[in-house]
Amino acid sequence: MTKVLFFSLVSVSLLVGCSPSKQKQAFKDLDSTSCQIKYAQGFKVSYHGTYKLVEVTYPFQGASSGYRYLLIQKGERIPQHDAQTKVISIPLESIVCTSTSHIPLLDYLNETDKLTGFPTTDYISSPAMRKRIDEGKVKDLGMDKSMNLELLATLKPSLVMGYQMNNDLGQLKKILALGIPVVVNAEYLEKHPLGRAEWIKFMALFFNKEREADSIFRFIESEYLKTNALVKNTGHEPTVMSGIVYGDTWFLPGGQNYAAKLFDDAGYRYLWRTDPSGGFLELSFESVYEKAKNADFWIGVGSFKSLAEIRASEERYTRFRPFQEGKIYTYNARQGAKGGSEFLELGYLRPDYVLKDLVKIAHPELLPGHELYFHRQLR
Repeated sequence: MTKVLFFSLVSVSLLVGCSPSKQKQAFKDLDSTSCQIKYAQGFKVSYHGTYKLVEVTYPFQGASSGYRYLLIQKGERIPQHDAQTKVISIPLESIVCTSTSHIPLLDYLNETDKLTGFPTTDYISSPAMRKRIDEGKVKDLGMDKSMNLELLATLKPSLVMGYQMNNDLGQLKKILALGIPVVVNAEYLEKHPLGRAEWIKFMALFFNKEREADSIFRFIESEYLKTNALVKNTGHEPTVMSGIVYGDTWFLPGGQNYAAKLFDDAGYRYLWRTDPSGGFLELSFESVYEKAKNADFWIGVGSFKSLAEIRASEERYTRFRPFQEGKIYTYNARQGAKGGSEFLELGYLRPDYVLKDLVKIAHPELLPGHELYFHRQLR
């Protein structure tokens, strides 16, 4: 899935400088007793003896109703349920995912080997998953909207985890017609960064790994909140702008958007923070320039890789103070072996990495030993 985002780590803990793989090892040392949803608003779960009732309450923007899934342990009797509630046998033996943001959920739960198919595998950055791809264990199913359904049918996955942008199920309806269970993952609609990360608990439900997911999430939450606490009393909020022009329109996060929340938690004053929109704003170049020409930072510039590329695309970009002072940052510092964006893959699960990057950029004295993980200053 291509999710368009217009913005977008030494820790204050003993894990300063640890790599993601070493941090995953640390998760195992955290105790976990339950799977309670704390930030995510798009799903909920209840337990009923031998089965779980999972509800995706807000599957797409503007949805007035959601989906219900009965997760039944293998070999157990299926309870009575209405026709709209779909039954899924767990734990899953295999899965096909459709968004790169689902990949880290499998990796962190040690279920990497369950993925058997993915649309356009070149987008995947995870080294562990790329190894499986190179070994022929993950089939490339083609582009999302023209997925090779015949190949998908031969894989016979236990489940396809999809996403939905509107009330049209599109390809997901065709997959259901093949007799393959489909579950909608709506993590991208969460407004709080920790709400998106909490969808690891959603994935965990299908593998009976709630305890592991809760431990992982509590570690991420702790790192995020400790980093956020560092900026509470800085007394300085540098201004920040975001986004770029597509066609004749400048797209940028609304004031209640996920990106705006990250900027706020990192101690910036996002110039559109008072806007009530949770989506993306579509503004004229002139209106953005009028408000942001003297911004301190410009973070999130699409696929641009250098200041020269920005200048070549639109000469007027050079009028902004961040361009003139070289304070423009991309979130695409890390790419996979085939060019996939690690930010778009891992960023939802690890908002603590994103927040530490943003704090380092705005308040470098607070994280003196941290090296940017997702972000890079353009030259």
